[in-house]
Amino acid sequence: MSHPTELNFKTLQFYATAPYPCSYLPDHVARSQVAAPAHLIDTATYSRLVEQGFRRSGLFTYRPHCDTCQACISIRVDTQRFRPNRTQRKAWNHHHNLQSHAMPLHWEAEHFDLYRRYQAGRHAGDGMDEDSQAQYTQFLLTSRIDSHLVEFRSPAGVLQMVSMIDCLENGLSSVYTFFDPNAKGSLGTYGILWQIERCKEIGLPWLYLGYWIGESRKMAYKSQFRPCQILRQGVWAEQSDPAKP
Repeated sequence: MSHPTELNFKTLQFYATAPYPCSYLPDHVARSQVAAPAHLIDTATYSRLVEQGFRRSGLFTYRPHCDTCQACISIRVDTQRFRPNRTQRKAWNHHHNLQSHAMPLHWEAEHFDLYRRYQAGRHAGDGMDEDSQAQYTQFLLTSRIDSHLVEFRSPAGVLQMVSMIDCLENGLSSVYTFFDPNAKGSLGTYGILWQIERCKEIGLPWLYLGYWIGESRKMAYKSQFRPCQILRQGVWAEQSDPAKP
């Protein structure tokens, strides 16, 4: 008898979207391959899809499927072998007193206010800073799999950062992190380090960071967490520098 997850996977259908403006590279046109129907994608099925380069945005499970561009490369950190570099250790030490609290996905006005401030400070002018409450909820608070959010607060209780994380069968997937844009000491780096440490604590080998794009300054940081593996032609392989073929 087939396992339910196997049946789910075999029942999925995959289709390509129409072209749309690329969110990462100016003057580029993107397309995505989408897995459907969404109600069949549970945690086990999604874990298999992530291993094949898929990613989640709300209930939308996709991977790049562009006609003339292959700039988006799936990347994951080997959490058991990871050792922070000097800059990463500095970020960890700077924020080590933050208090973390994991909880189910849910709406809080305080979270959304921080999200809007982060978008305005980091993505002003590219449309993301105009996200509405409905878009925020659909993008980050809607999931059919094992997902949760983690608050990070100062000892005084001030909200500094929020991370949305998916729990997979073989790792964690970093969905999205937003933080105080005026904070010092690389909060974003600390957030990834915290997720790596969480993987170690619960014995998960991989932290999936989504897509690394060599031409995108905003994505360059992902290749600094090593050792890491990238997905090329359906095979995960370790590389010290993802920019090298």
